[in-house]
Amino acid sequence: MTAPLSSDFRLRLVRAVDEGSSARAAAARFDVSASAAIKLMQRVRATRSAAPAKIGGYRKPLLADHNDPLREVRAKRKSIRLAKIREELLTRGIDPGCLGTIRPRLRYLSLSHKKRR
Repeated sequence: MTAPLSSDFRLRLVRAVDEGSSARAAAARFDVSASAAIKLMQRVRATRSAAPAKIGGYRKPLLADHNDPLREVRAKRKSIRLAKIREELLTRGIDPGCLGTIRPRLRYLSLSHKKRR
């Protein structure tokens, strides 16, 4: 993954465009891609800031708000497969997506499930 351009470099590029140069010409002058210069100028026009956007972050798990229904489904049947848990959640109006979203949440809640052999 690439790192954002440094702040002083961004300001020099923006200053060059403000002085009359095109974004492509400024990109060639500072030896960066035309795409980077154009996107920077779009960002400056939209936000009036040359600061880079946030990179990365935390994404909340899909089933984070559905701990109680998961516990209830698991309490009904001690030996239940992930596919059946998914079906039960779907009948309750909860779309867990794929089976791969259920297993980590069960592990987080210290609940087990029947493994397919």
